[in-house]
This record gives sequence, C-alpha cells and structure tokens, in this order.
Amino acid sequence: MAALASDSLRLAPAGALRGSLSVPGDKSISHRALICNALARGEARVTNLLESADCLSTIACLERWGVEFERRTDAGGDAVIVRSPGLAGFAAPTETLDCGNSGTTMRLLAGIAATLPFRSTLDGDESLRRRPMDRVLEPLAAMGAATSGAGGVYAPISVGGGNGLRPFRGRLSVASGQLKSALIFAALGADGESELEEIGPGRDHTERILRAMGAAIETRGATIRVRPGAPLRPRDVEVPGDISAAAFWIVAAAITPNSDLTLPAVGINPTRAGVIEALRAMGAPITLQNEREVSGEPVADIRVRHAPLRGFEASGELVVRALDEWPVIAVAAAVAEGATLIRDAEELRVKESDRIASTAALLRALGAEVEERPNGMRIAGGASLRGGLVESRGDHRIAMAAAVAALIAEGETELRGSGAVDISYPEFWRDLERLRDG
Repeated sequence: MAALASDSLRLAPAGALRGSLSVPGDKSISHRALICNALARGEARVTNLLESADCLSTIACLERWGVEFERRTDAGGDAVIVRSPGLAGFAAPTETLDCGNSGTTMRLLAGIAATLPFRSTLDGDESLRRRPMDRVLEPLAAMGAATSGAGGVYAPISVGGGNGLRPFRGRLSVASGQLKSALIFAALGADGESELEEIGPGRDHTERILRAMGAAIETRGATIRVRPGAPLRPRDVEVPGDISAAAFWIVAAAITPNSDLTLPAVGINPTRAGVIEALRAMGAPITLQNEREVSGEPVADIRVRHAPLRGFEASGELVVRALDEWPVIAVAAAVAEGATLIRDAEELRVKESDRIASTAALLRALGAEVEERPNGMRIAGGASLRGGLVESRGDHRIAMAAAVAALIAEGETELRGSGAVDISYPEFWRDLERLRDG
C-alpha cells in the first residue's frame, strides 16, 4: 500500500487473510453511550469508545451544553468518563454546535435540544449540509418545539423547547434509528406519554441504554411507549466491536482465497446484523462463537472463511438491517456467481454520499457490471476485478469498500479520498496492513 499526494493511496492485491483482528468500538453505541449518560446527573465510565471524528463531534457538542469528559487509563483499561450536570443543568451554548460529518450527532442532539428552554444551533460540514433534516425537524415541530433549517430541510438547523412539548403519537416517516432516537429523547421531556410506531426495524441501542438507566420505555412489536418523569441514573457502558466495521473484514475474508479470519467481541444486535444474514445467503461460511451479552448488547466472536459466493435478492427489512454495509456487500456481489438485486434501499441516496451512485461508480471503475436503479441496484456478478481509479467522494464506507475490492483486483487500485475512513474507523489502514502482513 503506497501513499500518493494528499490522501490518495495505491492499493495492491493481497494473499489470504488469516488470524484474529479486533475491530473498534461500535460507532452507534459509542454515540448513544455518551449522549444518554449526558442526560443523567453524575459520572459514568465508557470503555472501548470509538474515538472517531464522528464521536469526537458528539463530545464537542455536548461540551457546549456543559457536559465534561475525561480520558482515563487505569486497571480497567482506557475509558472516557462522562461527567454531567444532568439535563436540567445544561447551559445555553454561546457557539454553534459543530456536528462535523455526523448525521447521528445532529439528529440525536436535535431531539435533546427540543426539550431545552433555549435554542441551540447545529451545523456541520458540506456533506452534512446536504443531508435532509426535515424528517427530524417536522415531528419535533409537531410536538411544539421551535425549529428552523436552511430551506426548512437542511443544516444549519436551530431547535429549542418552544412553549413545552406535547407527546408524540404516530408512525415514523422512515425506518431510521436516528429519527427514532431523536423522538425518544424529545419524548422524555414531553407532557405525557408518547407512542411511536416504527415502519421498519431501526437499531434499538438507545432504548437498551435508557432502560438500563431507569427510563420508562416499553417496546411491544413495532410500538414504543415512552413515559417521561423517571429519574435517569448514570450507567457504565462497555462498547462492543462494531458490526459495521467488522463487515469489511467479513467480506474481505469471504472473497479472498484461503482466508480464515476471526473477529472477537463484535456486537450482533439483531437490528444491525443483516450483513451476516446477507452473506450467509450468498454462501459465506460465517460462524458465531462464544455468544454472550455485554452491557445489554448481544456479542459474539465471528469466524469467516473463504468460499465461492452466489448472487441473491435483498429487499425489505434485510436492507434496513444492513443499511450501512451495502457498499461492501456489493463488492462481494460483484464477484459472486449470478446476479444480485438490491431493492428498497432508497435511504442510501441520502447518506454521506449518494451510496447507490457511489457504489455503482466504485464497482464499474474496477470492471464490474452494475445497473443503478432509483431504490437500489442490479449487480451482474461473475466479475474479474481489475485495478482502477476510485473516488471515495468523502464517504468512509466507499473508501473501505474500495480497499476490500482492491485485495482481489488484478493490478493496483488508486483510491482518492482515503482519509474519509477517519469518520468511523481511524485505524483501518493500520489493520489492513496487519492482515496483509499476516
């Protein structure tokens, strides 16, 4: 792997990937461990926190409200201590809350801002300013929050408690863990019980942590009831390994001949583990070992070996439960025998990049045949990938998917925008070198 000017890299093919690799802490749970504990007065310890650019944005924003953070290393390992005055002690920020590239930060904190007696302005980078925020702003406004955004849709957004919040009772507009979490946070400060109906299986990390902290949250099927008023207690959280980070190595081992790789202590929350189901449907030999629970989350050691893959069709709930992983699953589909059809994935259009377009461009640049569709794509399969020029488009998951594809491509691949991986996986290039050298 050779560096070029700026943050471009030349990526060469590699041999078998074997051994064991620990992936970083789960990004979604890291955000929520910080945010949920910020709502409770007192101190909590978060271990294995993912200190990526996105999570550091969450810390910086919470600090604007008066929450303190301390990095500590002791007999229990590295930890981040969350020290909070509690929601009632939050101070009006004197500056804009800079969410960087993190949609999770902006959408979740908007829900909290709706409960506060002052307005907060949240902004982000150019990419975040292109992502729609109306899905959060509209229901918060319906609850009585004072909200505004650029064109009513985009950041910078301004959110405050208005004249108090009414309970939310209704169906979510999209299957989104971010939207659901924002409304749960707002519901904790509403005047009465809220009832949220999901339209798809959004990740449930927020509910798990808040229930452990004492919140009155009840889930029955697709319905979530939130009763405000229950006092929240700080809760120590051990963050499991990130299934979204693990997905790149799972696919890499599945498509690279003679590979046999184990990824210890990875979160396998059923609302997030669609990548495992998808790759098993393609024929990947994936086994879950030492299954257990850590801080209320299911965890396992994941073992994956190389095998010939076959195309398949994905739609509905499976697409939602693997939403962040489709760029790298598409790499596997490109070399599988037979076509793969991905439907119901229009949400990929409004991620860090238009991930349908970005993934199609990545695969075409390396010699695969892809038909882009409004809500997904058709990948012909059977490709013999060859090195080419790939643009990450500032999207961390496109950059990492390109690196996985380059492992089995003929010749070198030039990746422009490799620094995007810092958003979610700062040690990705180091881990790739470790596996290549192993």
